[in-house]
Amino acid sequence: QVQLVESGGGPVKPGGSLTLSCAASGFNLATWTIGWFRQRPGGEREGVACIDGRDASTYYAPSVKGRFSISSDNSKNAVTLQMNGLKPDAPGMYYCAPEPCDQLRVGIVETAFGSWGPGTQVTVSS
Repeated sequence: QVQLVESGGGPVKPGGSLTLSCAASGFNLATWTIGWFRQRPGGEREGVACIDGRDASTYYAPSVKGRFSISSDNSKNAVTLQMNGLKPDAPGMYYCAPEPCDQLRVGIVETAFGSWGPGTQVTVSS
């Protein structure tokens, strides 16, 4: 069974940092493009970053560029999202999913698996 499971969310203070992990099972992440998505309370899901496992090329949404960093660890079959300088608008559920970076870049939000993982929640408060 192929699946992605997110972890690492939690409370953080404004300006703080958090590292999210996306662990894969049933398939090799190194041959896929994986995106991280955020859904704020009452809002729609949006792509924030993407990485192509084949050449490690990345994309970041303008709102997070310079503060977030996406990377893959093939030895762990996982993708990590390092989030720095978290802003008050950062809270929400964070999901990872396989999606071509070219689609995420233009605002298409979908998963090649047809269903989403459980996500991990990030809260920002002082």
